[in-house]
Amino acid sequence: MNIRKNDTVLVIAGKDRGKKGKVRFAYPKDGTLIVEGANFIKKHARATGQVRQAGIIDQESPLNISDVMYLCDKCHKPARIGFRFLEDGKKVRYCKSCKEVID
Repeated sequence: MNIRKNDTVLVIAGKDRGKKGKVRFAYPKDGTLIVEGANFIKKHARATGQVRQAGIIDQESPLNISDVMYLCDKCHKPARIGFRFLEDGKKVRYCKSCKEVID
């Protein structure tokens, strides 16, 4: 999975197309992730003692990894991510549009 937690992404498909946000959670086994401020659903919740209020709750739901694109910090464009090895043998991600190392 190329996109990780705390990466800034752009939603490119679905009802929230065009929104930018930070990845809060990534689920590599499912190929999904949760983006801040995108893909809200309404959930009907019952009160559980004094812990939670009953009613309709807005909740972020997971997006498929194919519906988002990484936003590069250096070139400020949506870009694909590649992998390469540095001289010391460390594997790093890089932006394919500006060839800059991400992490």
